[in-house]
Amino acid sequence: MPIAPSRPSTDLSRRALGRLAMGAAIAATSGGMAGAQGNAAIRFALDGRFDGPSAPFLIAQEKGYFGAEGLDVTIEPGTGSRAMLQRLATGAQDAGFGDVNALIRFRDENPSADLKAVMIVHDRPGFAIVGRKSRGLTAEPPSLEGRKIGAASGDAALAQWPVFKNLNKIDDSKIRLETVGYPVREPMLASGELDAALGFGPSSYVGLKARGVPVDDIILMEMADHGLLAYGSAVIVAGKLAAEKPDAVRGLVRAVTRGFRDAVVNPALGGQLVLRRNEDAQPEIEREKLAMVIAQNVLTPYVRVHGLGGIDRERWSRALDQLALAGSFRDKARAGDAFSDAFLPPPGERMF
Repeated sequence: MPIAPSRPSTDLSRRALGRLAMGAAIAATSGGMAGAQGNAAIRFALDGRFDGPSAPFLIAQEKGYFGAEGLDVTIEPGTGSRAMLQRLATGAQDAGFGDVNALIRFRDENPSADLKAVMIVHDRPGFAIVGRKSRGLTAEPPSLEGRKIGAASGDAALAQWPVFKNLNKIDDSKIRLETVGYPVREPMLASGELDAALGFGPSSYVGLKARGVPVDDIILMEMADHGLLAYGSAVIVAGKLAAEKPDAVRGLVRAVTRGFRDAVVNPALGGQLVLRRNEDAQPEIEREKLAMVIAQNVLTPYVRVHGLGGIDRERWSRALDQLALAGSFRDKARAGDAFSDAFLPPPGERMF
């Protein structure tokens, strides 16, 4: 059955918006002063555009949490996890946010690349197939057979498709998988040109609903509900930053954790901050995406017990075995050594 996103309150009042605008001006000024005073500069790359799921990073910047850790952080949008990893590997950026599974593959394909995930953000991955009941889909994977499915080239969910279809014994000879661009994926699904699409579940679900598709007609088939053990997106750092400025990495993780705490309490703030960076964004839609990501992908039962950022080693090992179903590793040990907990605060400081 369709999954309805959570709806925490509230829209910001005019007075609150005024305080935010003033705070942004102060933060911009203090950020410049902090840089001049010698704070550690970190160029932080996202794996996509500024949107709801990226809002906690903007909150950490807006509220001065990076500055409080002695950091001068610049956040830039991106065009996918692979591109973000390339930027880190070449030194164009120091840290970023993207799919940890792409990192595992990147390490295997680039033996000299010294990149590490230092904080798992999406304990439950958002890889999903979103489709429509009216096009014949149900909540079960076999219903995908005989359907036309759209996928954007380079999408993280597409990378997990070979694993998902293997685990669920799907005969993809009975599926028409079409490459479509990110901007037209949900519109094509809404217009009936596609029966389903691969993507990041919360964003695709909210985007499809925003295009007028009735909630009762939307099927959100999350890969994590059908055997996929992989983790999702993580904070990733270049080896140079980790080796030369380990305290800066620890401060980055602490500040990001604070940003997520604030996003839990006030996702509406996240929507407003996204709008400042992305004029095409609609604050209410981005707020809903953020709330859904936090509820389903960030604050999982594991995170509520163990705190945000870490991994379960047994699950990690089994997930690595699953990833091999999509293609064998050249050096599985090196590929799998993609996460370090050395920069995480104690569990008590990562609880929500």
